[in-house]
Amino acid sequence: MAEVLALVDDVFFQSKLVESAKQVGVELRTCATAEALEEQLSGGTPRLVIVDLNARGNPIEALRRVQTMGSDIRLIAYLSHVQTDLAERARAAGCSEVMPRSKFTRELATILSRAKS
Repeated sequence: MAEVLALVDDVFFQSKLVESAKQVGVELRTCATAEALEEQLSGGTPRLVIVDLNARGNPIEALRRVQTMGSDIRLIAYLSHVQTDLAERARAAGCSEVMPRSKFTRELATILSRAKS
């Protein structure tokens, strides 16, 4: 099982995540749908799940599904800074860390590094 799973359907941002994970020595696997994320989770428990709240499908439901699989999984979601209602829905679904995409991008290496410990 990968240390980090990421629900992100933006191919360019997927590449950024994968490259950043390689640089810090973290195994990361990306999923483009909530269903694919759930399938990956059935194979084991990652240390961190990252969710793009603007991904197609239902990323809020994906957060709920992750929460039901175990409270040990750290959840981080990101979105546009102006989407305050969506941020509140993500928190209500059990996501403890919701941040603007710009902050997430800026702190990506640190976020991924924490998944190693």
